[in-house]
Amino acid sequence: MKRTIFYSTFVGLILLTGIFSCSGEKKPVNGRTDTPTSGTIQFVSDESFSPIMEELKNQFEFIYPNAHLEPLYTDEITGLQMIKDLKTCLFITSRPLLDSEVSYLKTKRQLPQVFPIGYDGLALIVNKQNNDTCITVKDVKRVLSGQAQKWSDVVPGSTRGDIEVVFDNKQSATLHYVVDSILDGKPINSPNIVAAKTSKEVIDYVDKTPNAIGVIGSNWLNDKRDTTNTTFKKNIHVMSVTVKDKATPMNSWKPYQAYLLDGRYPFVRTLYAIVVDPQKGLPNSFGNWIAGPKGQLIIFKSGLLPYRGDIMIRTVKVKR
Repeated sequence: MKRTIFYSTFVGLILLTGIFSCSGEKKPVNGRTDTPTSGTIQFVSDESFSPIMEELKNQFEFIYPNAHLEPLYTDEITGLQMIKDLKTCLFITSRPLLDSEVSYLKTKRQLPQVFPIGYDGLALIVNKQNNDTCITVKDVKRVLSGQAQKWSDVVPGSTRGDIEVVFDNKQSATLHYVVDSILDGKPINSPNIVAAKTSKEVIDYVDKTPNAIGVIGSNWLNDKRDTTNTTFKKNIHVMSVTVKDKATPMNSWKPYQAYLLDGRYPFVRTLYAIVVDPQKGLPNSFGNWIAGPKGQLIIFKSGLLPYRGDIMIRTVKVKR
């Protein structure tokens, strides 16, 4: 009987103190109290995905009014380090974890979940006064590698002078995609690189600079007045890109949903959710909700391409 009483008391104490933090340790005095649908928790996202993450956050909080999500928008390197240091339980970025990063987390007795949630187009934007908006993949590589430094190197006869290439952040997911996927791991050698701090600053810089090319996630460019997601913000032009040797309006494509889906737009990156949440609380719930039907529908309506979804492209003939 005494042994039964002892075990009952011991189990009771475990139940009272058995809420765990991201590191899997017992909850301290000021630790987490969140559940899958309530509480307050911070999550981290690469800044280039902040527009779509704001929409997802707002809709999740509308459905679950007791849930409060506090986003921290930062660069990819900082976010990945926070995941590795167990300072956040959810990170949104454009690449999965490396095998070495998974192994490192396992040494801390953590098993991360990594799953794709959607696709984003890497857009090239120019000033609204610049009507040379078609470019080849080959010329994009020449500009980024420093082989083409003036607009006349890309558009014969152009008098716009040097090409200024503007990125959002030196450590962003956008820049890493350019190096890894467009330049095949080679460094960016353009002599006229401008590093802004945020995606909004890239748009503002291009709006004021006639000779600039901005590199930015396409989720920043959808005009919210257009429910069809077929136009972009009016204060800049979005370039059309082709894999052909010569770019024309007929063979070049903008990062619309349909062209992300069928492969005509060449610069497409995958968005991933990285979850390290042994408590299975609010971060885990929000990450999996994004990958579920409601989250995927919001991604679709935002102008991006959801990872999961039965999407059909139909050709419509218009009679005049």
